[in-house]
Amino acid sequence: MTRSGSGTGPPCLAATPEAIARAARVVRAGGLVAIPTDTVYGLAADATSDAAVSGVFRAKGRPSDKPLIALVATLAMAEACAGVTAPARALAAAFWPGPLTLVLPRAAGSPLSALVHRGAPGVSLRIPGNEVARALVGAAGCPLTAPSANPSGAPSPLTAAEVVAGLGPALDLVIDGGPASHSVASTLLDLTGEAPRLLRPGVIGAEAIEGVIGPLERPA
Repeated sequence: MTRSGSGTGPPCLAATPEAIARAARVVRAGGLVAIPTDTVYGLAADATSDAAVSGVFRAKGRPSDKPLIALVATLAMAEACAGVTAPARALAAAFWPGPLTLVLPRAAGSPLSALVHRGAPGVSLRIPGNEVARALVGAAGCPLTAPSANPSGAPSPLTAAEVVAGLGPALDLVIDGGPASHSVASTLLDLTGEAPRLLRPGVIGAEAIEGVIGPLERPA
């Protein structure tokens, strides 16, 4: 369904319930939708579909070996995708919905496309705090991809207009939720090893996380 190369811009709709319902139909049909997230605008597609996930990589020009984050609507949806450990449950209680992405062991029978995690043993998940993003995951009924909605290497988009300028012809729909609430990415925390490891600093500080689960391994 992706429109890459069409030469025209996608519909750009205000974030109403009707627009979210339309976006959910686009996602279920394998299309690409740009949405506001907890941080910058993200590129949403059905994270259980190889074809849809391939479309995300193609639209962004993203390196094929770079994993994607998936958005889920509930802890139960996260548990279907990954092993939610005791530390993960504590962090979810403290920070979800919100801009904390957890890398967790892939669950047996996970519905996520293998293209999402690109062979890595862990999958990156979060429940978004942004109401539009969370509503779309719920309406679509499946985990969604959520990389920034820009060509790889370009600045992350903070408005719907910036999304259209960067990726327009590749998209099927843009949901305009106003300016992004943060210009930095979500905090990325790896819980697949023996000790929690901070992979990427972000909106939620390391000290806040350590207040819940204890010391972290931090980037050098």
